[in-house]
Amino acid sequence: MVGSVVDLGAGPLVTACPIDRPTVTLSTFAEVREAMRAKDLRQALYDDGALVMADCLLDLHGPEHRDRRRLENRLFRRETFEDYETNLLPRAIAEAVDPLAAVGRGDLVQIGYRAVMHLTALIAGIDVVPATADRLEYIVKVFSKGATAVHATGDRTELFAEVAAALAEFDELFFQPSAARRRQALADVAAGVISSNELPRDVLTTLLQNVDALDLPDEVMRREVSFYLQAGGHSTANALTHTLNELWSQGDPEFVELARRDPSVLQRCAHEALRLHPASPVAWRRSLAPVELRSGVEIAENVLVVLDIEAANREESLWGADSDQFDPYRVVPEGIHAWGLSFGAGTHACIGMELDGGVPAEPGDAVQLFGTVALLGSALLRAGAAPDPAEPPVIDPGSARLHYSRYPIVFEPRS
Repeated sequence: MVGSVVDLGAGPLVTACPIDRPTVTLSTFAEVREAMRAKDLRQALYDDGALVMADCLLDLHGPEHRDRRRLENRLFRRETFEDYETNLLPRAIAEAVDPLAAVGRGDLVQIGYRAVMHLTALIAGIDVVPATADRLEYIVKVFSKGATAVHATGDRTELFAEVAAALAEFDELFFQPSAARRRQALADVAAGVISSNELPRDVLTTLLQNVDALDLPDEVMRREVSFYLQAGGHSTANALTHTLNELWSQGDPEFVELARRDPSVLQRCAHEALRLHPASPVAWRRSLAPVELRSGVEIAENVLVVLDIEAANREESLWGADSDQFDPYRVVPEGIHAWGLSFGAGTHACIGMELDGGVPAEPGDAVQLFGTVALLGSALLRAGAAPDPAEPPVIDPGSARLHYSRYPIVFEPRS
């Protein structure tokens, strides 16, 4: 049975665009992609989220970004993702889904956060135990609000106070203890007590190993690991809710059953939902020098460049006359990802996009990576998840971004 679903459509995104600087808006796919790759266009969307985002990988530019990305890229190899999907994700998903399936109801947004939290904490280098899991989940959600402060619709003063308090709690409960354990492990390697192969493979350990070369104070490392936590949790929860909402909105029980049985079908659904509903519908860049695009658009120095990712991902010349519609079997234009530009492009392309979206199988592949969203969605469908007919989803009123604050679901018995 299909309960209440929400059609978010392609409505206009309200942004807190600054008025003290000339602005250029790009909305074609080619222009947005070229701008994402332009070396003289610097990240600008997260200036208001500096409490969480300042000096983290996504906010860096030029040589600083290159050097840190080279280090952290070592943690994001395909064989690592295969290990996650085979050995870590199934357990994390079961721990998030099984208790709720047993009681017959839950919330899709919370499930998304909870299922991926332990995985992103492992990648970031934050140690979590069951007694602190709920608190970390709350903190990560606050970090997500802080990172996207530019799109907040409420009182900014209250938001920043909440973020500052969450950072202080995170530092005491999670960051400092995790960093102390990793510093001790590095000291044990130096003393010959353990081998370097026994070190954790995570962002925090990598940063601590290179703290002098990168000149990283504790507050920067804390923001870096908190960025990984909030970006992973927010993007996965957002993509999961949109994917299943689009699937259920079709009103086709046979297609839902097909997606339940075949994760590659649900992966197609996830990629199409990501195209239609990028976690960040716009990106901002600030021009460090004059830039001329191949289309002839000229951008002067110190101009705010608004990249309309949502519009680019729905360009009819690329995606067809029905580009606003959900079609997981859509023919993807050559040289373009099925999710469009939702994971970015160029040096700032999302470092974890294969973890979230997986990799479509190619002929001869021994292993297919389905991605966190497809695997989590598959587990929910196998457990009988469906929208709660008595309680419709709720769009987050605290953000101009179109995503959910709650998505109640029920678990229907399966024959």
